[in-house]
Parts: sequence; C-alpha cells; structure tokens
Amino acid sequence: MSGHSKFANIKHKKEKNDAAKGKIFTIIGREIAVAVKEGGPDPSNNYKLATVIAKAKANNMPNDTIERGIKKAAGDVGNVNYEYITYEGYGPSGIAIIVDALTDNKNRTAANVRSAFTKGQGNVGTPGCVSYMFDQKGQIIIDKEECEMSADDLMMTALDAGADDFNEEEDSFEILTSPDDFETVRSALENAKIPMLSAEITMIPQNYVELTDEDAIKNLQRTLDLLDDDDDVQAVYHNASNLDE
Repeated sequence: MSGHSKFANIKHKKEKNDAAKGKIFTIIGREIAVAVKEGGPDPSNNYKLATVIAKAKANNMPNDTIERGIKKAAGDVGNVNYEYITYEGYGPSGIAIIVDALTDNKNRTAANVRSAFTKGQGNVGTPGCVSYMFDQKGQIIIDKEECEMSADDLMMTALDAGADDFNEEEDSFEILTSPDDFETVRSALENAKIPMLSAEITMIPQNYVELTDEDAIKNLQRTLDLLDDDDDVQAVYHNASNLDE
C-alpha cells in the first residue's frame, strides 16, 4: 500500500498479516461497487471492473468473494455513494506523495489525510503539485519463485502482448504497460498460466529520491503508516527509494 520503490518488496507482501489482507479486500470491495455502479456488472463491457477484478485476483481474493461483491453491487447501485478523490503533497525533504481515496465523507477523509501529512512534518499541496513527477502505468509484478518461465520467454510474452518495458530484480520481474494496454497484457499472462503477485494501474515516479536524514525517514514512514491505517485510503504513491516497504 505505501507506494512503490523500484520494485515490490515480495517478502513483505508474502508476510502480510490477516489484518492487512482484510484491509485490501475492503478496498477492492469498494472499488468493485463503484465500478459496477459506473459501468455495470459485466467485466467484458466494463474496463474499470475488469481492472479491479485483475487486482482482486492478484491479491488472492477468492472468486466467489469477487462474484458476491459484483452481485451485491449490481443489486445495490442506488446506495453506492463512494467517490474517488486524490490528494497531493510533500513529505519531509520534499518527497512527493499522491494519495488516492475512495470515500463517502470527503470532510472526514480530508481531515485525516492532512493530519497524516502534518504529523510527518509534511503538507498537503494543491491538485497537480506533484502528479507531474509521476507516470500512470499498468504494473505487473511476478515472483521469480512462482514463475517457471525463463526471463527471456516471459519478457517476449509480455512485449508481444503490448507491454512497454520489462525489468528484472533479484526476486521479481516487473512488467510495465500503458493504462490502455494493461488489460490486454494481463490477460495474455493469465492465459499463459503465469502467476502474478500484483497487477494494477499505478503511478510510477519519473525519478527517485534517496533520503539520508534519519528524522526525515522516520517522519515519512509515520505519514505512510497513518495513511495505510485509514480505511478511506486506497493507494499511496511516493518517490522515496530507500524505505522499508
């Protein structure tokens, strides 16, 4: 949740506790409800819903839970009153932070987000103040231990499907796509039986900043932890490269 260094920290993801997994399922459940309200319950005709389902599967949400969520949302469209809102601001040492929220009470969410920034010695800025430092991309992370395909074959499968970039790290592969090509690439990997650790539309920093001041690192981590604990917060992106994600 607390943003992206250059690659996902797989060990951390694997050790995610039940409370964190419950939070992710709650987040995805809200996203399913909003997607169904906006575009209907059929993912083949609702790109946003298809993207949320991909995210749900990558987070190991059971298929019957996904289907129940879609059916519940389809029968409850009039009562879905969540709306997306994005906050931008600065953490300590000018670290750029973007917060995506899905809320039924904008005043509550705004107050909580401002408090998280303030307690970490940062501040919320105006819309657009840091988003220009990020690129919106489809990002798919694959755990090397779970993938039987060779790096070269995986890269060619991804690029042939329309991926923009392929990166290899010690314990993972990262595939980047344009937002428009994300679902095509994800589907091609799924059809090739390639297990995905995560698959989502995200914000990738154009440049990363390494924090050297210990107080700045602690304050930024405090802000990210407070945002992670907020049920309204869907995702947080930042451009710090050396945090323990």
